[in-house]
Amino acid sequence: MVKKEQITDLFFDLDHTLWDFEKNSALTFEKVFKEESILLDLEAFVSAYQPINKAYWKAYRENKIDHESLQFQRLKDTFAKIDVEVSSQKIQTMATTYLSYLSSFPYLIQGTLPLLKALQPHYKLHIITNGFEQVQHHKLKNSGIAPFFDKVVTAEKAGYKKPHPQIFKHALEASQVSADQALMIGDSFEADIEGSLQMGFQAIHFNVHNEPLHTHCPIVTSLEEIQPLLI
Repeated sequence: MVKKEQITDLFFDLDHTLWDFEKNSALTFEKVFKEESILLDLEAFVSAYQPINKAYWKAYRENKIDHESLQFQRLKDTFAKIDVEVSSQKIQTMATTYLSYLSSFPYLIQGTLPLLKALQPHYKLHIITNGFEQVQHHKLKNSGIAPFFDKVVTAEKAGYKKPHPQIFKHALEASQVSADQALMIGDSFEADIEGSLQMGFQAIHFNVHNEPLHTHCPIVTSLEEIQPLLI
């Protein structure tokens, strides 16, 4: 149960929580492949890409790879998985192009705008994201939700990735709020929920990936379920 009477500041994850990563990513790949004249089944590519991308992001969070390796290897492995031959040079080009185009697509998770509009009069809203600094700010701007947020804390700027305690500490200091007044909302139990709870935040788990159930905090499967918990 959320103890909403002591909460003043809400911290959101961005990708998969507010910004519709799957839809925007698929549209980006469609554009990139068309430019590069690569013929393939987009649905098959995306289906193979999603678990590979998730695994590489986990390795990135754990500092096992750098972001250049993340961008390149996730594409290389996906092409190998669906048995499409693409040169390393072309993969590198597409990795760069993909990242530059990705933030231009504006689609949000259903319920994002009504939730932010409902919450803004009652709380200060912030972002804590493991995404890249410039890309994440472009996503916020191009999707029209940048004005809702007071502070945007990226792992690239903070120097630490969720679930490392330091990125949450950095977010609290930037927002000038104590952990017992803060609540984190995110889709990843490991990165968003465990990390924030260990720092003394409250949390709401937006469990859109069918992660294992738990009793650490309230679990929701749609953004519409969040407002009644907080207002």
